[in-house]
Amino acid sequence: MSLSERMQRGREPLAPSGERDLPRVVPAPAAPAEAPPAPRPAPAEAPKPQAGPAAPAIQPGRRLGFSAIKAQIQDLLVERHATELDVTDREAVRSTISSLVDEFLRDNAVPVSALDHTRLVEGLLDDVLGLGPLEPLLQDPSVTEIMINHHKQIYIERAGRIELSPVAFEDERQLRKVIDRIVSTVGRRVDESSPMCDARLRDGSRVNVVVPPLVLGGACMTIRKFAQQRLSGEDLVEIGTMSPEILSYLEAAVRARLTIIVSGGTSSGKTTLLNVLSGFIQGGERLITIEDSAELQLQQPHLIRMESRPASVERTGAVEIRDLVRNALRMRPDRIIVGECRGGEAIDMLQAMNTGHEGSLSSVHANSPEDAFSRLETMVLMGGTELPARAILKQIASAIDVVVQMQRVRGGTRKITSVGEVTGLGEHEPEFRELFTFKQVSLAEDGSALGYHTGTGFLSQHLERFKLNGSEIDPNIFQAAPPPESGRLY
Repeated sequence: MSLSERMQRGREPLAPSGERDLPRVVPAPAAPAEAPPAPRPAPAEAPKPQAGPAAPAIQPGRRLGFSAIKAQIQDLLVERHATELDVTDREAVRSTISSLVDEFLRDNAVPVSALDHTRLVEGLLDDVLGLGPLEPLLQDPSVTEIMINHHKQIYIERAGRIELSPVAFEDERQLRKVIDRIVSTVGRRVDESSPMCDARLRDGSRVNVVVPPLVLGGACMTIRKFAQQRLSGEDLVEIGTMSPEILSYLEAAVRARLTIIVSGGTSSGKTTLLNVLSGFIQGGERLITIEDSAELQLQQPHLIRMESRPASVERTGAVEIRDLVRNALRMRPDRIIVGECRGGEAIDMLQAMNTGHEGSLSSVHANSPEDAFSRLETMVLMGGTELPARAILKQIASAIDVVVQMQRVRGGTRKITSVGEVTGLGEHEPEFRELFTFKQVSLAEDGSALGYHTGTGFLSQHLERFKLNGSEIDPNIFQAAPPPESGRLY
């Protein structure tokens, strides 16, 4: 997309916004009238070279808000530099914008503070090269989610807690311009005929957009930021997501090619845990990842990443996760990793796990391991299968070895609350034996949950398999532990 198109899309109005006005431009007092001198014939002069478009003059006495002045400088930037700016050279663009701001303010006699000058330059730079007022939030590594309810209300998540951000858009048009810029990168658009859209930023962050008439009060957008630094298992132990004993068990389970399902609610840390588990896979194995929006950060060299594709504006060309799972089976994978199982692809995934693709990983939205089994059964039925319920449950029980339950506990922290193994098929559902659990015992001063991880006393049924794969585990890690001292709770 050219700079001219980027700047003109969703262009802001020149009328003053609700922000404070910059100083009024007052015309100088007129000089006393005098009789004009007799005109003299001017000598012939060579024509002067044409200059670029002059900065638009502000009408005398008119009060202009910050956004109106910014809009006029945007117009001037497009007129003079639309075809010559190198958007890959941020400092060169900044220098051009700064010079243009200086010229505009000087020619119109608008005195501004250094702070306002910086706001103008940085605001224009973010509009040209980035996503406007969202840029500071996107650059802040402590912000993990950006939730835009409307152009004047933006919430963020930081350290598991939601807070209102001081950042806001100038108006609805500026927000829609940013939305259009995001969705255009994936070849889509949002309007009344197509009011919902999923997209991805260049850094991998996941974006969801909904616009009127499906929402009231203006367009809204949610951005799940892509973690720049991949967390390790030791990192999760340090922040209290799991215990060292759970980490050693999960590492042994992955190396022994047990099939693992990560269960949990929205924003409970499922993708983060999948990234950690995938790090235990040996480098020589052929891996295929399948996701709605690519978020997994696998480092193995023999890797193929596949991503589903939504339908185009003409409602054609959609490629679903189920299609990708079926195709992946023809690509000779050692393991298939489905980022999130949410529909009819469940039956294809279970069949793959039961036909030689042991050690596969996936996640599912559910509040408990038992709910995860029910969800999988429902998703198999959504795929239009004619199998009886008993046959579906048998498929689930034979395909899945381990279920790890993630939960966002009180205070916003993410924890593994349960780890267990599927031991067979019961009368009405797969039998599940819990090996580790998280026990909450108190609350911190800020209201966060405090507790500890402990074994339940049941031994893993795969200890011999772990040993044969080079991961011998001390059986004592499964023993139930008493509550530690308050200073050791997390």
